Amino acid sequence: VLAHLERLETQVSRCRKKLEEPQSAQAVESALGTRIHELRRLRDKLRAEVKQHQARVKASTTNVEPDQTLEITEQEILKRKRENVKAILQAYRFTGISGKLTSRGVCVCIGTAFEGDLLDSYFVDLVMQKPPQIHHHSIPVFIPLEEIAAKYLQTNIQHFLFTLCEYLNAYSGRKYQADRLQSDFAAFLAGPLQRNSLCNLLSFTYKAEPEGQSFPFCARLLYKDLTTTLPTDVTVTYQGTDALSTTREEQRAAHENLFFTKPLHQVFTSFASKGDKLDMSLVS
Repeated sequence: VLAHLERLETQVSRCRKKLEEPQSAQAVESALGTRIHELRRLRDKLRAEVKQHQARVKASTTNVEPDQTLEITEQEILKRKRENVKAILQAYRFTGISGKLTSRGVCVCIGTAFEGDLLDSYFVDLVMQKPPQIHHHSIPVFIPLEEIAAKYLQTNIQHFLFTLCEYLNAYSGRKYQADRLQSDFAAFLAGPLQRNSLCNLLSFTYKAEPEGQSFPFCARLLYKDLTTTLPTDVTVTYQGTDALSTTREEQRAAHENLFFTKPLHQVFTSFASKGDKLDMSLVS
């Protein structure tokens, strides 16, 4: 009897489980349906908010005046140009270019040097408007500043500064050489040194031996490229009535080669140290 009761209880338990399973599945399905409905409601709400925000942005953009938009754009462009110039000054500081921002734009200082000797400094005060303009400057009048500005200032400020720096450094280098020749090697000169303001044309008469009785040479140095410190054309002639000997002709040709390849003060330093017995390695 007990065994029969146990079997009946087992059957009743199985029947209850079978009846409960559909009810449990139905409860899970109902919970998921509620969650889905809630998520869809939240999605629709977010979509409505996004549409409202886009409509407000479009309305505010439409209400802005065209001139005001243009003004904002130009201000942004000028601000970017100022930042660009500031970056340029930092990048070119090692070349001798430095500067500071001003209320109008930027003031650039260009320091020149030759063979490690610091020479003159010049400044250019730029107004960073559209287009950029030069307000003040201390550039010598014989430097083609207007030509350089017309070519590069409106399109490439970096190139403008770099080109101007080349011209100023070359001029300072040529002037430095001429000054050294007059001050340190006056004993070699048989007359005054003639030069123009740009120092790209030098003419002088000299002796290779300051205390000797040698006949003087006449030199004419022309610098066609204003961005270089070495001449592009050199003419050395022998000043005398006698026919030029083979030795003098060799000296004259060697002097021409030296003037082509070495700065003036280095050429006359070789004259002083060698007594015009030129070290031909200096010529090459």
